[in-house]
Amino acid sequence: MKDTLQPGMEFNLEFQVPKNKTVPYLYPESDRFQEMPEVFATGFMVGFLEWACMEALEPHLDPGERTVGTMINVTHEAATPPGMKVTAHVRCIAVEGRRTRWEVEARDEIDVIGRGQHERFIIDLDRFSAQLSKKQR
Repeated sequence: MKDTLQPGMEFNLEFQVPKNKTVPYLYPESDRFQEMPEVFATGFMVGFLEWACMEALEPHLDPGERTVGTMINVTHEAATPPGMKVTAHVRCIAVEGRRTRWEVEARDEIDVIGRGQHERFIIDLDRFSAQLSKKQR
């Protein structure tokens, strides 16, 4: 990790919500999800906020490093229909060794749709992959 990674850095990411990022698409195997309205799914919103943090971190990583999410605590406050643009705003609030903490917020074109905190940990991809392979059958 480079020494340019500092608390206070901010990043924005925009995304137009397609139909396949709505609730029925989150778990197509579930009848309960299939009965829900087609709005931006909480699970996809969480992934969108993680994506924004990953993009913010990328320029500060050394070759072979990646980040993994280790904690997410967010609200989902408003529904967003497909076709609407969403924006994630993320701000690094702490760098503690390889752990980073973020304030995150997502908005659609009308409302704040979610906010909270997210934590990411910087990993060595080769070392992580080696550990993971021990779990695979």
